[in-house]
Formats: sequence, structure tokens, C-alpha cells
Amino acid sequence: MVKIVGVRFRNAGKVYYFDPKGYKIKAGDHVIVETARGVEYGTVIGGIREVTDDRVVQPLKAVIRVATQEDDLRAEKSRAKEKDAMRICNEKIRKHKLDMKLIDAEYTFDNNKVLFYFTADGRIDFRELVKDLAAVFKMRIELRQIGVRDETKILGGIGICGRVLCCNSFLSEFAPVSIKMAKEQNLSLNPTKISGVCGRLMCCLKNEEDTYEYLNSKLPNIGESVTTIDGVRGEVQSVNVLRQKVKVLIDAGDEKELREYDVRELKFKPKRRKEKGGKGERSEHGERSEKGSGADRELRELEALEKKEGKSKLDD
Repeated sequence: MVKIVGVRFRNAGKVYYFDPKGYKIKAGDHVIVETARGVEYGTVIGGIREVTDDRVVQPLKAVIRVATQEDDLRAEKSRAKEKDAMRICNEKIRKHKLDMKLIDAEYTFDNNKVLFYFTADGRIDFRELVKDLAAVFKMRIELRQIGVRDETKILGGIGICGRVLCCNSFLSEFAPVSIKMAKEQNLSLNPTKISGVCGRLMCCLKNEEDTYEYLNSKLPNIGESVTTIDGVRGEVQSVNVLRQKVKVLIDAGDEKELREYDVRELKFKPKRRKEKGGKGERSEHGERSEKGSGADRELRELEALEKKEGKSKLDD
């Protein structure tokens, strides 16, 4: 067993693990550690805990020290300087007429380097910009191009649910999200309804995926024949995944009747619902998204952007 402590360097950022080295550290404390970027000032997440050796990537770097009052003051001064750094960098961007949007500036704790995060549609030749910035700041300059997910994580905002964005409040890493997850959850396949503030697929689709997979595995497919508790056979017309209710069309004499049953009142061969490709997919309202339609093309483009953007660039 080995003792570790989790440290985070930005709000809702990735958690890195260090050896507490005998220090009495608790959640919320600030510590000084060494990373690939240099000496950093971070916040402890969760306190000290023990894990097995195989769960730790060796070598495990040790905490240099618990942050002192002087360290706290130094970190505050660095954050205050970031606003000026943003202003200066924006002026230089306009001077060089570069098609890029500056998102954030960050000083390393040792003041050896300043990082500028920006977004752009394509590759940007910022060599002259870096020279200008180095002449002003007299330290190492790093310009890092990030994606729209990272931009939204930094800037924050309110989601369509009315809550603060997950990525800005607690989500430390972006999990892969796909159109399949929206289909599994019977959501409308309208891109505007399943996209977040960033314009990409909503991260919360991943949060509920496992639950929906489990619940769907207990339900029959739409169109499948089932036997009701009354011993009558019928055809499934619709399902309510969360309530575990099934609407079945049965023959009632000369007429057909639509009845609702609890899934436990039906006999059928349990299997996981699978979405079939080809002519189209059934949405929550029984609509079909035809292959080649405008909505289908938008969905394909959205999924392609998901794959292209890849993982977060903030914690490289």
C-alpha cells in the first residue's frame, strides 16, 4: 500500500496524485508540488488515502511543502497579473491581425512561464506574436490552442437544465460521447436539442448511459410480440424506460385496444434494445431520421467534430 494525495491546479481540473511525504494534509489545503510544467501551486482534493501499488504510476513525485502564507500571497499576485497579460496579448493579436480568440492566461507559480489559451478554426502561425510577447514579459511564452469544450470549461455558463455547467463545476475530464447514447436514451435526434453550450454533444449523455442500458435490457423492442398477464398476445407500440411501462396493442373482439402494462406483467424474451442502421432510426416520438436528411448530416458532422477534437488540452 502507498499513501497518495490528489491535487488540482484549476477549477474542476484534472486531479494529479503525489506522495504526501509525511505532511499532515487535508482536503482544501494548498500545497507546492513539481509537475512537468515546473513548480506549481495546487489545491488538495479529498485528503490523504492509501491505494495498492499497482494503481499508482511510478515514480510518484512528493509534495514539496504545504503552502505558506507567503505562497498564498504569491499565487494571488500571479492571478492578478493574468488580467494584464490578457489585455497585452489581445493588443498584440490585433496588431498582427491574427484570426484567433484569446480565452485565458495563466502564470506558472515560479513565474518562469506564462501560458495563453486560444481557439481558432485552423492552424495559426503565431511565431511573430510569441517574439513580441517574450519581449514584453521577459519570460517563456506558450500559446496553446484548445477546443470549444475547453473554452466552455474555462468561461463557464448555465446549461439548458438551469444549472452551472458540469465541466465548469465538477467534471474533471471529458468522457467520450456519441450519438448512440442519445438513441439509447430515446432522445430526439435533433442536434440543437442534444448539444450543449459548447456546440458539442452534451456531456450528461454519458452520465446516464449505464442506467439506460440496464433499464433497456429489461424491456421488449417496439414491434415485438409479447404475452400479457391476461394470457393475451399483443404487439409493443411504445415503452417508457424510466417507469418501466409498456403500451401493447391487443385484439379486443372486432377492435384493437391499446393497454399499458408494467414490464413485469409481460412475457417475452429479454434482450437489449439495439438501434438498427440503414433507412433510419426511431426517435422518442416515433419519427424516423432518414439517411441523407439535413438532421442526419448535422448529426454526422457533430460526431465527426467529437472525434477530431479529442481529449482536453488544458492539462497537457
